[in-house]
Amino acid sequence: MTEDKAKLLRSLTIDRTPAAAPAVRAPSRLPLLLGAGVVLVAVIVAVFVMSDAGSLFRAEQVAAQAPAPSAARDPAPASPQPQAVATESGNLAASGYVVARRRATVAAEITGKVIEVLVEEGMVVEAGQVTARLDSVLAEKDLALAQSRAEASSAAVAAISADLDDANRILSRTRSLSQNKFASEADLTKAEARVGVLTAQMRQAQAQYDTARLDAQRTAAVLDKHQIRAPFSGIVVDRSAQPGEMISPMSVGGFTRTGICTIVDMDSIEIEVDVNEAFIGRVVPGGPVTAVLDAYPDWQIPASVIAIVPTANRDKATVKVRIRLEHKDPRILPDMAVKVTFLRTAKAGTASGAAAAN
Repeated sequence: MTEDKAKLLRSLTIDRTPAAAPAVRAPSRLPLLLGAGVVLVAVIVAVFVMSDAGSLFRAEQVAAQAPAPSAARDPAPASPQPQAVATESGNLAASGYVVARRRATVAAEITGKVIEVLVEEGMVVEAGQVTARLDSVLAEKDLALAQSRAEASSAAVAAISADLDDANRILSRTRSLSQNKFASEADLTKAEARVGVLTAQMRQAQAQYDTARLDAQRTAAVLDKHQIRAPFSGIVVDRSAQPGEMISPMSVGGFTRTGICTIVDMDSIEIEVDVNEAFIGRVVPGGPVTAVLDAYPDWQIPASVIAIVPTANRDKATVKVRIRLEHKDPRILPDMAVKVTFLRTAKAGTASGAAAAN
């Protein structure tokens, strides 16, 4: 017991003698810190990997639910094609518009200022009727000047004509006296020369008179063009000019107009429709047609095919067909939308059968 306590006390004493460094030192904390850092980095990497995997999975789900790429999508809708379809009864239906074969914008042939417009929209005009007037003060002065020149030329012709008549009488008398030896050869030569000079002056004066007369006629025609007339009978559908505006046969910029009004010949009203190439064989010139205006859906208008225009539209793959209205009516106006039905006839059926056989 006593020995054990002595050993215990000796173990508690401090050995102050120098000694070699211990072979084994206390464990350092640096490896523990490095290990903890490695574990933390591994955890962060695992979190990021799992996050990327979830994002990739969601992206694959979105890609699976997204529509097919543009190459596999339906093609973009083409430009609208005219309606031309076969009805249940076997007739061909198409859509088009009412058009006027005679339609003109009335314009002046000269440049001038409008001082009066004599028409309004909806007015019926006759061929040659004055629709507007231009300022004609200068034209009237030019006409008066040209007429004055023509009158002066006419007076000059009359004066030279009188002198020529007198010279011819003198020449005749001189020849008679010369034959009887009462006049010399010199007098005869002088008389003949005077007649020749006056004859030349007469031709010159006559040419000047003709020129002056033509100039007066031209000036009168220019003055008449200051009154703008309707080229044919019809109805005024548009009035574009107002008094005080400048008008010209060509566009010169600024505020200069090129037309007074637009006239439509209502007797030239007809229908134009575009029929698809696949159905054009079922359209026969002269064949019966029923037309219905969009404005009057309950009104069936009898019509017939005038002609098939002998050319096709490459872009729309259609052929234009002209249709005549059998009954004209004031309710039918240009540019109205219309639907037509080509009624089947024996001739049309024969033509379609022959086309199918070929």
